[in-house]
Amino acid sequence: MAVLLKFLYLLTTSTLLQSVHFVVATQTPEEPFSPNADACSSLQTTLRLENTTVLLAQRITSGSTISTPGSCQSSASVSSNVCRVLAVTNTTSSSAVHWEMWLPDQWFGRFLAVGNGGLGGCIDYSNIDYGSSLHFATIGTDNGHDGNSGSVFLNHPEVINDFAFRAIHVSAVLGKQLAQFYYKSKAQKSYYLGCSTGGRQGVQSALRFPDDFDGIVGGAPATDWNHLTGWSGMLSHDVGQPNGSPEKFIPTNLWPVITAEIMRQCDGLDGVLDQTITEPDECIFRPESLLCSTSNPPSPANSSTCLTPTQVQTLKNIYSPLFGDEGQLLYPRYDPGAEADGNFAFVFGPTFFPFTNDWLSFTIFNDSTHNFQNFSRADIEFSDTINPGGISTWNGDLSSFKNRGGKFITYHGRRDQLIASGNSKRMYDLISSTMQLPTLDSFYRLFLVPGMNHCFGGPGASAFGQAGIASNAVNDTRHNVLLAMVDWVEKGRAPDTIIGTTIGPASNATHRVHCRYPTKSVLVGREFVCQA
Repeated sequence: MAVLLKFLYLLTTSTLLQSVHFVVATQTPEEPFSPNADACSSLQTTLRLENTTVLLAQRITSGSTISTPGSCQSSASVSSNVCRVLAVTNTTSSSAVHWEMWLPDQWFGRFLAVGNGGLGGCIDYSNIDYGSSLHFATIGTDNGHDGNSGSVFLNHPEVINDFAFRAIHVSAVLGKQLAQFYYKSKAQKSYYLGCSTGGRQGVQSALRFPDDFDGIVGGAPATDWNHLTGWSGMLSHDVGQPNGSPEKFIPTNLWPVITAEIMRQCDGLDGVLDQTITEPDECIFRPESLLCSTSNPPSPANSSTCLTPTQVQTLKNIYSPLFGDEGQLLYPRYDPGAEADGNFAFVFGPTFFPFTNDWLSFTIFNDSTHNFQNFSRADIEFSDTINPGGISTWNGDLSSFKNRGGKFITYHGRRDQLIASGNSKRMYDLISSTMQLPTLDSFYRLFLVPGMNHCFGGPGASAFGQAGIASNAVNDTRHNVLLAMVDWVEKGRAPDTIIGTTIGPASNATHRVHCRYPTKSVLVGREFVCQA
């Protein structure tokens, strides 16, 4: 579990190419900024921010490893010269947000806030380092609590509010103030970068605080939160958890067999056999093909090669949309192929899905001993009625964000093992219908990424500057979604496509063009192109 949580919340430090150059901000300070240790350390006594105590202000040199607070990690790498500021802000009398901001010596007038993951109370040091190495003054928070457990939410509504909407707003307001105080110059543009819960935080920022950011990059957003956590719980329920239905359970050794059959049925739909399903929505998986025959009933000898009728029904439930009791769509289906990721057991393992367990126990039911044995759609509907902190983030009215000139780029891997990629299509369509716009291209673009897991990784071309991960990605606006956002905001050049790169040895790296929804990735000759 610890390894998986690290996977979900922390990304490894990126090795960045040195050929990237930004347009330097036109506004210059009254006095030229000259970074030095004294200017940084003095912030601990001279900086005055509302309800805030500066805990540490220290200049860190490139190549250093620093100790970090909290329980999520003990150290972090620093790849550029920065002024490191660690502080805590009391958001109410019963809640507080810890945050850290790195101010690079070479600043190009841009501010960046980074998000969180899961139920995270983990400062994203990897992406703080990534942003500051690209010359953004970069801030991240613990989202109002320490650690990965949801137990901190029990009887603490203001801590829930920090998590649901307030922490990112606090970081945007105070981070810009700190940057202006330190550099003696106001940030020219402000940006946001996050994935998963971080993607939801980006959407929430655009909805609630449309003035906070000029450009938001929010991947695999955990929007429609109540239905997402409910759907995850229903997946656990489908495999027999937590009520101990062993006949429903699919053991670990059967999942590779299931993946192989999914690929046999659907891999070639896009015209090439490459272990990647370009459009999972076109894959109509028939698990009956894995049914043990009457002449070959399931036994210990063949239990790893075929399925019982009950297990076949389990798969039908997993790869079908979740509907409510009145036939309304609650959440899209699990993407065929996503189960191939090594962390599938987090969803389909022998224990009830931990995020659903924690969120519903400590916030919805306010009962740390709640028993999920009878978990059902009724629990999902009840979550909607509570919706603590407005956590749902299921509102298509981005008109205020659009009208002030805000730009939003989102992306989603088609092999996401935690959040169905179809939900990002739903979000796009919700915005389109709410705002009565046939296309959102003027301010909102969704890129669907074949073969990518949750936020990154997988066999597809999954590196495109979306996070500080080690990769062979090229850091220019065609290959880097964060730089593409800068280009869109500051030069008006919207990205029509994003080029991804596979992760692995540089000699074996391949590239693929990722298309903005609703255009489709189509094989023409030997290359995939985007077509309407």
